[in-house]
Amino acid sequence: MKNTLLVRFFPFLAWFPVSFIILRSDLIAGITGALVLVPKAMAYAQLSGLPLYFGLYTAFIPAIVGALWGSSRQLATGPVAIVSLMTAAAVTPLAIPYTDEYVGFALLLTLLVGCIQLSLGAIKLGNIVNFVSHPVILGFMNAAAIIIGLSQLDLLLGIPKGRSDFFLKDIWDMLAYLPQTHLPTVAMACFGLILMLTLKKIHALAKASVLIAVIVTTALSYFIGYEQKSSAPPSAIHTSAASDLVNRYDTVQKQILAYSADLTKLSSQLRQAEKLHEARTAAELSYRIDLLTLEIEALKVENSKLLHGVHLLHFVWGKADDKKEQTLYQVGHVPQGVETDSHEWHIKKIEHGEMVLIGGGDVVGKIPSGLPSFRLPTLSLDAIMQLLTAALVIALVAFMESISMAKAMASKEKQRIDPNQELIGQGLANIGGSLFQAYPACGSFTGSAINLQAGAKTGFAMVFNGTFVAATLLFLTPCLYHLPKSVLAVIIVLAVVGLITPQALKHIWKASRPDGFVALVTFVVTLIAAPHLDKGILIGTVLSLGLYLYRTMSPRVAILGRHEDGTLRDIQVNPHLRTSTKFTAIRFDGSLYFANVAHFEDAVLAAVAGHKEAKYLLVVGDAINYIDSSGEELLHRLVVQLREAGVNPVFSGVKKQILDVMRATGLYRVIGDHNIFATEDQAIASIMQRLEQNVPASY
Repeated sequence: MKNTLLVRFFPFLAWFPVSFIILRSDLIAGITGALVLVPKAMAYAQLSGLPLYFGLYTAFIPAIVGALWGSSRQLATGPVAIVSLMTAAAVTPLAIPYTDEYVGFALLLTLLVGCIQLSLGAIKLGNIVNFVSHPVILGFMNAAAIIIGLSQLDLLLGIPKGRSDFFLKDIWDMLAYLPQTHLPTVAMACFGLILMLTLKKIHALAKASVLIAVIVTTALSYFIGYEQKSSAPPSAIHTSAASDLVNRYDTVQKQILAYSADLTKLSSQLRQAEKLHEARTAAELSYRIDLLTLEIEALKVENSKLLHGVHLLHFVWGKADDKKEQTLYQVGHVPQGVETDSHEWHIKKIEHGEMVLIGGGDVVGKIPSGLPSFRLPTLSLDAIMQLLTAALVIALVAFMESISMAKAMASKEKQRIDPNQELIGQGLANIGGSLFQAYPACGSFTGSAINLQAGAKTGFAMVFNGTFVAATLLFLTPCLYHLPKSVLAVIIVLAVVGLITPQALKHIWKASRPDGFVALVTFVVTLIAAPHLDKGILIGTVLSLGLYLYRTMSPRVAILGRHEDGTLRDIQVNPHLRTSTKFTAIRFDGSLYFANVAHFEDAVLAAVAGHKEAKYLLVVGDAINYIDSSGEELLHRLVVQLREAGVNPVFSGVKKQILDVMRATGLYRVIGDHNIFATEDQAIASIMQRLEQNVPASY
C-alpha cells in the first residue's frame, strides 16, 4: 500500500531498479536528443518574442520535471513551435517583445498554463481535450504552420517586419521592404538549408544534421565577419529630417510605455474602488481609463507609421579620425566632398536613447552564461484576467500535442499512458519552469521521436537531456554568439513543413463534409485572426460542438419492415419491404435528451398518423443509449396519449441504463412489464398473439 501511494505521488519510482544497460541507453538517448534540441530550443524562442536563451531555459527544468512526473517514459518535454508562437500571440498585445515587462508576462502565462494542467489532472479531467475535435486541431495546425513559416521571412531575407494585431497585414507591409533584401542573409539561409537537407540524406549524419549545420554556419559567420554592429545617438544623424523622425519615434515609444504603466495603475485603483463600492470614484476612473486607452491606440497607430519610416532609413558613416565625432549620413543625402566608409547601416532598435545599428547579418549575440535564477512570476489580477483565455487554450493545445505523441510511442513500446498523470506531469513542468524563467513547454514530436529511436527506456533520458542543456548554459554559450538567426529561421521552417497536411484536410472533407467545414473554418479564422491564435481554436471548437448538437437534435427515426433474412430494416432505404397494417415499428437512432425530444415526439405522432389502422406501436430502442428527465417525461406523456388514442406502445431492446431510469421514475410501471421485451422478435410475437394472429411469413 505504501509503495503504491509513493509511486502515485512520485511516479518515477516505478522505473527502479534500473539496470546499467538501461541507464547507458538512456544516457546515449539523452545526449543525442540534447545535441539536436539546443539549436532548436533557441530557434523556437525566436518565435516566442523572448531572448533566445529562454529557449534553453525551457529545455532545462520543464524537461526534467515533465519526465519525472509524467506517465510516458519517452516523451520529451520542452519548447515547441506551435506553443512558442501562441506565447508570442498571447503576450505581444500586453508588452513589447524582449523587454523585462514582456518576460514577466510570459512567465506568468507559463504559471497559469501549468496551474490549469495540474488542476485538470488532479480532478481527473484528462479526457477534456476530446472537446477539441480532430478537425479543429488539424485546421489549426495547418494555419499555425503557415503563420510560423511566414513569421520567419524577415529573418530569412534580412528585412524588417512590424508587429500589430493583424499578422497578415504585417506580412503585406513587410513586402514593401523586399528591395532592401540583405543578400548575405539570404545566402547564409540558403547555405544552411542546403547543408541540412544534404546531411539528412546521409544516414550516419542524419540525426546530427541540425547540430552540424549550426557548427558550420557559426564558424563561417565568425570568419567572414557576418555580423556588423554599431551604435550612435540620434544626434549623430546629419540629415535633420531623418534625425527628427528617429527622435519622434523614440518619444512616441516612451509615451506608449509611460501611458501603459499609468493604465495598469488606474486599473488597480478601479478594482479597489469597486471593492469598496465607491461608485463615483469608479465611474471617474473608468472614464480616465477609456481616454487613456484611446490615447494609447492613437499613439500605436502613429508609432507604426513612424517605424515604417525608420526602417526605410539607411546610413553611411562619414570618415573621421575620432569616432566620437563621426556623423551618420542618410544614403542619397551625403554632401559633396564628404568621404564615407560606403558600408550601409540601418536601425535595428532604439533603447536608452541610443540607436542600435546593424550593417551585416543578424546573429544570436551574447547569451548570459549560467543557469536560470529563481524568479517568482509577478502576480497581477489584471494580467491574469488578460492572459487566462490564452492560457487555457495553450494548456489544452500543448497537452493534446503531448498526449498524442505519448500514446503513439506507448503503442510501440507496449506501455500504458495515464492521461491524468500526464496532465499532472506537464502541469508541474510548466509551474516549475515558470519559477526558473521558462515559457510554456509541452511534449515535442521531434524530441520524443529522437528519444525513441535512440533507445530511451525510462525518463532518465530526459533527465540527462536537461543536464546537458544545463552544461551548455554553463560552459558553451560563448560559442553560440556568431550563430546566424537566419539559420535558426531555416530550422524552424523545416520543423513546421511537416505540419502542413493538405491531404489530411482533403481526407476529412471526403469522410465528413461537416467536419471538413469545421477544419476549413478553423484554418481560415486562425490565419485571419493571427496573432490571436486562440480565436481559431475557440471558434472551431464552438462550431464543432454546435454541429454535433445540431446532428443529435434530429437523429434518424426509421419506420421498419421485415426483410427476407428476418431482420427489421428501414423502409426508406429498402422501399420494397412490406409492413404490417396491425402495428407500426420504428427505431430511434440516438439518445433521448432535452434537445431532441420534440423531434422524437413529432416522428412518433407522424408514424401513428400515417398508419391509422395500427393498434400497436413498437419502439425499437437498441440505439437509445441515454435518456434524461426531459426524455423520460416525454415518454411518459406519449404512452398516456397513445393509449387514449387507441394505440398501445410496446418497447424492445431497451438498455439497462434506460430501464434503470424508467424504474426509478415509475415509467416502467406505467408502460407495464408485458410491454417491454428484450428483442423485437419477442415483441412482434407478443403483439401478434394479442391480435390472435400468427406472424405472417411475409413479415
